[in-house]
This record gives sequence, C-alpha cells and structure tokens, in this order.
Amino acid sequence: MSFELIMLALGLVLIIEGIGPLLFPNRWRAYLKEISNQNQQLLQRLGGSLVTVGVVILIIFL
Repeated sequence: MSFELIMLALGLVLIIEGIGPLLFPNRWRAYLKEISNQNQQLLQRLGGSLVTVGVVILIIFL
C-alpha cells in the first residue's frame, strides 16, 4: 500500500466528513448534541462496528 493511496483515502474521508457541517450546520450541531447524550457503551459499539466494517472493506479491495 503506497503513501499516495493512503493520502487519497484520507482526503476522501475529510471531504465526506466536511459535507455535513458545510451544508447543514444547524442540523450538524443538533446531531452532535444528540450523540454526546448517548450511553458510552453504545458509542463504543458504534465505533467498533465502524472500524470493523472499514477493515473488512480494506481487506476486500486491497
């Protein structure tokens, strides 16, 4: 895996993550408030699930 590929992937993630606050700042703020009120275990499960899906996608496509 080359450094260039990693940087391209990071750039794509930043673009996708930035679309929400750019286009819908008020909804984004409400979303973050809702997330901050969630149970810690729920957030850990969500994070673990996202990491697992990401690793599976990388394994499939690399």
